[in-house]
Amino acid sequence: MNDPVHSPSGRRGRLLAGVRAALVPGGDDRPVTLLPGRLVLRIPILALLAALTIGFTGGSIAIPIQAYHVPTGLAWPLGVLQATPLIFAARWPLAAWRVAAAGLLVTVFVRHGTGFMPWPVTAILALVVILFFTGVGSDRQTTVGVGAVTIAGVLVPAVLFGMPGWFGMILAGIAALALTFGDAVGGRHSAVEELRRREEQHRADLARQAVLEERARIARELHDVVAHHMSVIAMQAEAAPYKIPDLPDAARQTFGVVRDAAREALTETRRVVGLLRSDDEGAERAPQPGLERLDELVAAARRSGLAVATVVVGMPRPLTTGVDLSAYRIVQESLSNASRYAPGSRVHVEVKYGTDALTVSVADDGARSTPEKSQGGGHGLVGMRERVTMLGGGLDAGPREDGWAVVADLPYGDPD
Repeated sequence: MNDPVHSPSGRRGRLLAGVRAALVPGGDDRPVTLLPGRLVLRIPILALLAALTIGFTGGSIAIPIQAYHVPTGLAWPLGVLQATPLIFAARWPLAAWRVAAAGLLVTVFVRHGTGFMPWPVTAILALVVILFFTGVGSDRQTTVGVGAVTIAGVLVPAVLFGMPGWFGMILAGIAALALTFGDAVGGRHSAVEELRRREEQHRADLARQAVLEERARIARELHDVVAHHMSVIAMQAEAAPYKIPDLPDAARQTFGVVRDAAREALTETRRVVGLLRSDDEGAERAPQPGLERLDELVAAARRSGLAVATVVVGMPRPLTTGVDLSAYRIVQESLSNASRYAPGSRVHVEVKYGTDALTVSVADDGARSTPEKSQGGGHGLVGMRERVTMLGGGLDAGPREDGWAVVADLPYGDPD
């Protein structure tokens, strides 16, 4: 069975569609960006196009007047039609080609076959450049249609009016070569743009994945904390009637309600968050760490080559599990970032017990770029912000004059 796309009728259909797109203004006439985005490259190219347009237009006017004795009043509009569209060919290539091709075709009928060819050489040069931009900025089907119309609608009439056929074939080959080269450059440009778009999408996907993974980690830790406390509530409510003698029936019933509610809440929590453990069922089973293990973190950082100094400001007080765990993770992430991005630097860790919030700051004197990910415990700044946001606090992280600093304010909340 014949492939309808590659069959003769299919090829004719594509050719007719390309010719239609070339001749009829439509969606393919949208502005295109063919010049480099950087001004240092864009300005010289624009200046070159402006100079070529002036030169080609002047030549397309002067040569017919001087060599072909075309009246000045006629040479001016024909020269402008043939060459001036080059000035906007990089932005609207199809429109520029239509104007130039119309000017060339009108010249064929105006000259009535006098001379070797009806156009000045500058008009042909301008057409070649315009065809190149058309090949770059148009799809392949439209490019083929432009080539077909240029040959059949401009060069063939010139040959019929007296231009040598062999020279018409040369011009047809030059036109086809310009379009082919433009199509190749345009294809490479499209491939580069597609690769850049995919890279940006990949970076965005990685960022979203980092956020999701960190949220999953926080949810697992929150699940452990909530499950522990709900279990304590359920057990205390279950044991209360046995610990308190002569407990009224109303109180006993209330304790039963509390027990059942705690168990139901624990079941729902495990049902909702338990899926997060499906890929790492054995993970995070150890008790969650807190600031009581700060010395272990500092010792590990020193073994990695950092010079770490710690200070505790204010009177230590009981912390909620979430604040204690988040403070530990933030110090852990900050030390990991310093070890990775500023090895051998001096790090100052400060834990300040304020009136309403715990302030954790980690500053180092190493110079480096913004860390996107860290080793051990999470996803660097992404994880820190997620934790601080969960607790309703604030995070300030970024470069300083003498290095890098992370400052996190964690509201206390209700103590455990």
